[in-house]
Amino acid sequence: RWFTHFYVVSVLWNGFLLIWLFRAEFLRGSLPLWIQQVHHALGRDPQSEDTGNEHCSALLVLLLLWLHSCRRLAECLWTSVFSNGVIHIVQYCFGLGYYIAVGLTVLCQVPTNVRNGKELSVHICWYHTVGVMIYIWASLHQHRCLVILANLRKSKSGEVVSLSHSVPSGDWFERVSCPHYFAELLIYVSMAITLGFHNVTWWCVVMYVLFNQALAAVLCHEFYQKNFSSYPKHRKAFIPFF
Repeated sequence: RWFTHFYVVSVLWNGFLLIWLFRAEFLRGSLPLWIQQVHHALGRDPQSEDTGNEHCSALLVLLLLWLHSCRRLAECLWTSVFSNGVIHIVQYCFGLGYYIAVGLTVLCQVPTNVRNGKELSVHICWYHTVGVMIYIWASLHQHRCLVILANLRKSKSGEVVSLSHSVPSGDWFERVSCPHYFAELLIYVSMAITLGFHNVTWWCVVMYVLFNQALAAVLCHEFYQKNFSSYPKHRKAFIPFF
């Protein structure tokens, strides 16, 4: 349940970054000096030119990241039913740092001088549309899967009756043990697509999410197999059919 803290931090922090970037892009403002210093520390050239639609892409991805955090926070508060499991302090601190760093990762894709006083010319490209569609599709399925997990611990009236684990079924659970982890990966892939495929930095973030979620999914899959003798043998741990 302390994962809720991650999304509180993410909503506040990435919302703050989104506002600053929006002001810089549309109101001809400038990014704060400390953000420019972060850019410099990350090796971003303050005078680099806008290649393609990186301004629009970064703004859109930061918006998607913020919306994702808002939804996950709402699910933690009003949908999910958490067990009494605990989180290691190292993992907790790392999680807080991750959600701060991931927003800066998006922001560092934009030149620090932003528009140099010029108006932002918004160009919606095909990869923006594809990325947003995959994002919506994956987000809907992730929400459905989290509702299924929560309902395993609730009565028909919605009252929590148990904190024990049960075998979920329905939606993507018919194919994999942890479809909500798979959906998380798809959400980050959708953001990579929205950035135009070529952003190596964000693909590194995707690789981190892949290994992190895959490890968690394998552990959950083994737990199900060990504790439920009738657990469906055709289900994979993380990615359907693999």
